[in-house]
Amino acid sequence: MKKDIWYKKPEMIVAFSALLISVVTTIIGIYSTMIDRSYARASVWPRVELYRSFSPKDELFSYGIMNNGTGPAIIKYVKVIYNEKPIKKWSDFIAATNLVQSHIGTRILPSQANFSAVSIKDKAYLTEILKMDEQVAIELCYCSIYDECWLVDRSNQPIEIAQCEISDEQRFMQ
Repeated sequence: MKKDIWYKKPEMIVAFSALLISVVTTIIGIYSTMIDRSYARASVWPRVELYRSFSPKDELFSYGIMNNGTGPAIIKYVKVIYNEKPIKKWSDFIAATNLVQSHIGTRILPSQANFSAVSIKDKAYLTEILKMDEQVAIELCYCSIYDECWLVDRSNQPIEIAQCEISDEQRFMQ
């Protein structure tokens, strides 16, 4: 009697076929999961931008923040530097009498939302604030709901970073 080689037996061919199909299905499942995760992250990606607004007609100057991304931005910290020194609040260097400000240090900014961080409507002070604006640097660190973080300044070119960290001496408190 002739003995068949074990891998040429019909039941072994069926078993190897099932194994191959299982391996291919597993690879497709892993790839599909990676695509789904990428899509989920992209669907909640924040994109924070800083802007300056000046209206000579309305005698109004302001700094604002907007989220043009598809998901909420969790603002972790803001750093404002005037004359190369970190400041804690707007009134540390703005002496305008008509100053309206919002808290920006730690807040959640929904998608497609914006707000004015500070507005100054003081005709006598506007020329001075325009000169001071050249010495102001603003840095903001924000994260997505997946803890992916970015650092943005007035150039509005976000830089991806591992996490948002700042010392209390440099943190803008208002």
